[in-house]
Amino acid sequence: MAVGFSVDFDWFQIGNGDFLYSFFSTVAYHLENENWGSRFPLVMNELYQGKLEAGDVDGAIREVLKIQLELKGYLPNQVIWDIDNLSAKPPWGDNISEEITDLSNYFVTSGGEDFFSVFLEALEDAKELGVSIKIEAV
Repeated sequence: MAVGFSVDFDWFQIGNGDFLYSFFSTVAYHLENENWGSRFPLVMNELYQGKLEAGDVDGAIREVLKIQLELKGYLPNQVIWDIDNLSAKPPWGDNISEEITDLSNYFVTSGGEDFFSVFLEALEDAKELGVSIKIEAV
């Protein structure tokens, strides 16, 4: 089942649910000292729970940019696949592209696009339209 960001009638495909959970797990583990939502409440609490209101989109954009910047300080082998099971590994293991140099460019959508680019595009779309953004499965 594919998951993505829904903005009004626009759809931004990310990939499967495990992949998206890995992103959130990585952020919580490395950037929030395993305290989910402590530093990035809009992204990690509001959006992760399914919906971010239109009035919080600007704040979420700032959080995503900060997350992206801070993940540059972590190597690809430091990805967290599942914060509830730290021994879990991605299905592809360590077999990743040489272009992936850190965790800021580790996450790539099922369509081959940079996750942060898609995430920010969805947030900018929500901002422009003045609507909420949701995580949905199709």
